[in-house]
Amino acid sequence: MNFQYWNRRMETLPRDELEDYQLEALRVMVERALRTPFYSRELQKAGITGGASIKSLDDIRRIPFTTKHELREAYPYGMLSIPKEDIVRLHASSGTTGVPTTIYLSGEDIKRWTSFVARSIYATGCDKTDVFQNMITYGLFTGGLGFHYGAEEVGMLVIPSGPGNTAKQFQFMKDFGTTVLHATPSFLLHVESKMREEGVRREELRLKRAFAGAEPYSEDTRKRIEELLAIDVFNSYGLSEMNGPGVAFECQAKNGLHIWEDGYIAEIVNPDTLEPVAEGESGELVLTILCREATPILRYRTRDLTSFYTEPCSCGRTHRRLRRITGRSDDMLIINGVNLFPSQIEEVIMAIKEVGNNYLIQVEKEGALDRLTVKTEVGPDIFMDDARPLNALKEKIRRTLQATISISPRVELHESGTLPVSEGKAKRVIDTRPKDI
Repeated sequence: MNFQYWNRRMETLPRDELEDYQLEALRVMVERALRTPFYSRELQKAGITGGASIKSLDDIRRIPFTTKHELREAYPYGMLSIPKEDIVRLHASSGTTGVPTTIYLSGEDIKRWTSFVARSIYATGCDKTDVFQNMITYGLFTGGLGFHYGAEEVGMLVIPSGPGNTAKQFQFMKDFGTTVLHATPSFLLHVESKMREEGVRREELRLKRAFAGAEPYSEDTRKRIEELLAIDVFNSYGLSEMNGPGVAFECQAKNGLHIWEDGYIAEIVNPDTLEPVAEGESGELVLTILCREATPILRYRTRDLTSFYTEPCSCGRTHRRLRRITGRSDDMLIINGVNLFPSQIEEVIMAIKEVGNNYLIQVEKEGALDRLTVKTEVGPDIFMDDARPLNALKEKIRRTLQATISISPRVELHESGTLPVSEGKAKRVIDTRPKDI
């Protein structure tokens, strides 16, 4: 395969040189962090009084972790390290408390972020001949503008269509020859369903690739999207606290996400002990940003669960690769004493060809026990008025899930297109159990 690089020297920098670069950048970030009200207090408690306190990359473990709770407590300006008049943009993510986590960017921050997104896009084989349709939410969410600027930097024609209105999306695809899509995996599956419903033929479209992110999804879901839309799907990883998209991305080899280590330091820790896991073992991803001056964030607990690949990538890049995000440490469901993640359920049902593109997990209390119900649409070739094959399919799903998650769920089958579809991040779990239980 003929791999292409946006910045060949930096993407293939020898590990010792890359780590030297990280160490110098970390010292700079510590100096910046000490200018913020939050870190000036927390770092000095840890005995870190300046960048010179960091003698090696191992010293990062002296820095205390940062959590989403602390970012909310620092709202609005407790994480700001530059004068307010030097800020040119803010992004924010909402939460259940109503207090957002707010990230500020200077003009230079946006340039650096744009460069990382452009590098990510280019690593998949895209170039300025492509037409990029951005079907993700714009606004305070970082995914829309982050990808928009990066795609323009590559030189692609960008269609900022946003989510929803599939009829208009198909019109854009046909009229402007869209070759690359960006959307959540759940919305890409919805697009395929709408193609059949609205009579759009695949040969009318010039689609080649799609970038899928903003929600965890399984390898079986990726394969399903690729087969249904006849495109290459690339996994994207980012979070607003670390700018947004462009933190890690798959290259043309599609074998793990290269985390751009000249912009981020990645650690993987045991979410219970907060100690580093052995190389290759799964744990919680912790990130330190090295490419932003306005909002320095050190050792941020992402809650995302992953592991590092231990072998090098065939593309020749030296930046380490993350395995697919399997879920979040705070998304784990405990059902009658059994621990499971929603991603385990998705992996099972998306591998069953008779199952449709949408599903929902419901957890409720029945007396003293928890009850798990898995609701899934059936494929378009399954007839809802034929009870025998439907019952056989329900039993197949139930048995396969029980073998995987050690719980026998209720299974409900729904006609294609009848379960709710989210235009942003899909809400896959509805847990109605009392919160004090």
